Amino acid sequence: MTELKTLLQADRGQPARLIHIVHPDAFTGWLADQPVRTRTAVASHRLTGKAGNRAILPGDGPEDWSALLVCNEPESSPWRIASLGETLPEGTYRLASGEPGAAMLGWLLAQHRFERYRKGESHGPRLLLTGEPAKIEEAVRLATATARVRDLVNIAAADLGPAELEAEAAAMAKAHGATLTVTKGEPLAKGYPMIQAVGQAAAKGREPRLIELEWGDPKNPRIALIGKGVCFDSGGLDIKPSSGMRLMKKDMGGAAHALALAGLVMAARLKVRLHLLIPAVENSIAGNAFRPGDVLATRKGLTVENTNTDAEGRLVLGDAITKAAEGAGDIRPELIIDFATLTGAARVALGPDLPATFVNDEPLAEALFAAAAAVGDPLWRMPLWDGYDELLKSDIADMVNSADSGFAGATTAALFLRRFVPEGTAWAHLDTFAWRPTAKPGRPKGGDALGLRATWAMLKTRYG
Repeated sequence: MTELKTLLQADRGQPARLIHIVHPDAFTGWLADQPVRTRTAVASHRLTGKAGNRAILPGDGPEDWSALLVCNEPESSPWRIASLGETLPEGTYRLASGEPGAAMLGWLLAQHRFERYRKGESHGPRLLLTGEPAKIEEAVRLATATARVRDLVNIAAADLGPAELEAEAAAMAKAHGATLTVTKGEPLAKGYPMIQAVGQAAAKGREPRLIELEWGDPKNPRIALIGKGVCFDSGGLDIKPSSGMRLMKKDMGGAAHALALAGLVMAARLKVRLHLLIPAVENSIAGNAFRPGDVLATRKGLTVENTNTDAEGRLVLGDAITKAAEGAGDIRPELIIDFATLTGAARVALGPDLPATFVNDEPLAEALFAAAAAVGDPLWRMPLWDGYDELLKSDIADMVNSADSGFAGATTAALFLRRFVPEGTAWAHLDTFAWRPTAKPGRPKGGDALGLRATWAMLKTRYG
């Protein structure tokens, strides 16, 4: 596959075919100003000026042609010309007017393919020229991070378990001069009992572990990024039906987001002390699987009555959040962000495109949602409703992991996680789907990064 960084080039007047982008409201006027050959070509394609119409327009000679796209997306949209990045012939292109700007990202991602198991048909690279070369590096970084999430989520669970997530983190640590720590075996069982409980039934070679990466000047503000790394979720003894298990290779989508975001932070050398944590497990079924009704210890010292072995993600995150909150020495994190494919309730409420986002700090919420709107990576705020805290009551332990009522599932999961966040620490929890069920331009069906660009834009503004 062509490297993404080679698909954008500075415009120095080199030969290139033009891309005409026309808004539907301006289509009639634009067409009236075109030569007869263009009007004829538009008519032969039966274009009506509807958004999404596109065509190849003839020029003076057989090799002299340009492309037309009728588009109603704003210039701030990354996906504005992604459909052309997917479909145009190999070659070099520039916009007939204006600069691609944010659309450079969609152009790059439209040409990314997941080819681990099957090689796709090669169409050759489509290069896009820009008069804003200073923006190329950031576009390539974002595209690379998004592609990392997509590829990790798309890998079959047989080929990506806790050990492979560890290897991914190790490679990233080596690339950026970070320190990697992995806790497993007896130290994990003693120090992180919920992570151990969830993953203890996994086969040899797929044992549970906590993966940690530290990077940056310790004098800088400390931040923690946490990703749910359930590499496959059978549901445990509360086993999922086959339909529910079909996509559970993607249950490590939170870890993929956290890894990609950590890579962006380190590549841009943000002024932070970064702490990345990935509780990596497989929720399997065996004679030693944890059971419904078990009372689990936690790193924080609370006890949890396990009412549902399929509500395991919040358990591993609880121990990881506790570790993140401890900081280093007397330095505690000023910000904790976790990503998790946590609840079906979030998808029922918001569908696949909108990560359910819970925030305990108003300045953080304002910054995060402003960033999401600015970069076209939508989030939707959900309530940390104190009144539902009582749904987590247990008769025999400090709390249950899953409310029996089934009400407000995304919120009660977030309230469970909040029990592990120290008072006064800013925290955001993104319950993301990490999957695109139907293809859109630049966004194929399969694993996807949802919420990554929004959180990155917020961090870059805050610590850049």
